[in-house]
Amino acid sequence: MTEKFTAVSLFTGAGGMDIGFQKAGFNIVWANELMPHAAATYDLNHREGVMHRGDINDVFNELPKPGTIDCVIGGPPCQGFSVAGKMDLDDERSKLVFSYMDVVEYLKPSVFVMENVKALASLAKFSAIRDELMRRAQVAGYCASLYLLNAKDFGVPQSRERVFFVGFRKSMGIVFNAAYFEKYKKDPLSVREILTHFGPAGTEKNPLTCKAKITLAENPVMRKSPYAGMLFNGLGRPINTDGVSCTLPASMGGNKTPIIDEAHVFEGKENWVENYHSSLRNGGLPLGMNDAPSSLRRITVKEAAAIQTFPLDYKFSGPISSQYTQIGNAVPSDLAKAVAFSVSDALSGVVVPKGEKQGEIEFS
Repeated sequence: MTEKFTAVSLFTGAGGMDIGFQKAGFNIVWANELMPHAAATYDLNHREGVMHRGDINDVFNELPKPGTIDCVIGGPPCQGFSVAGKMDLDDERSKLVFSYMDVVEYLKPSVFVMENVKALASLAKFSAIRDELMRRAQVAGYCASLYLLNAKDFGVPQSRERVFFVGFRKSMGIVFNAAYFEKYKKDPLSVREILTHFGPAGTEKNPLTCKAKITLAENPVMRKSPYAGMLFNGLGRPINTDGVSCTLPASMGGNKTPIIDEAHVFEGKENWVENYHSSLRNGGLPLGMNDAPSSLRRITVKEAAAIQTFPLDYKFSGPISSQYTQIGNAVPSDLAKAVAFSVSDALSGVVVPKGEKQGEIEFS
């Protein structure tokens, strides 16, 4: 594809967001990442010299010249917006969204796209952050809004809600709205279709990368769905392989890694998780902690990357635990691609009228 626009990538991680924007014709000319293993992963898969390692505030003077970049993208770390945490404007983790805006204000791109967790847009206790982001965008000359998107609506085999803060320079006269995303909605493959490409774990094509033991909860927490609640010890939930995955967490690699049933996926046997859940719902007694069948296992690095829609030949650097973290932290590439094409359309002069239902997913 012909590269139409230049872009700077911040808080790049392993490069999931960059892949999507590159597929939409954006030329990533400068990227930044603090974590060494993620930066090394990026270097393995992208053009030499693009990645600038270190804290963005320490490499600020290495940025391209103002006015030479069409787009700034990135997903500042979201730990400061944890629902379980205490929100504080002075929290160092929360300040990273403002470091992102520092770069936008300096480079003066035509558009910026910031990704973050749903809570940033939906919870009242984060209103001060939202207000400050909007204020800074307005003062810098941008018309910006927050958009809530679910990755599963854009071809990603994973339910993963994320917020995108998108702003266009007012002087461009672009009226961007959530209707731009509608064109790029598509049904995802099932997790089963993803897994069958790799085959059972433990082969050269699909190395077994997580051996954390799977044990059954002594007192299961029941929900209507067998893929919610807590049938197992640890926070790794079973995946409905005939549908889409739950949100993959950055804490994968141990007992928080999601679970699949190989016998169900590759041998056509009955779904053990659903059968066990049905038995409990109908008054059956919980099994013993160590009675989980041997066919249950946790997803591999290869499978996790594919569920996040990284290219199948993408290489990851660092220890296995770091690779899982890089994957869990990433923006799904196909979700980023849909956002990138939507932004590209707007920059290219495509006008999309706002639909009647668009207010359901737009925050302002």
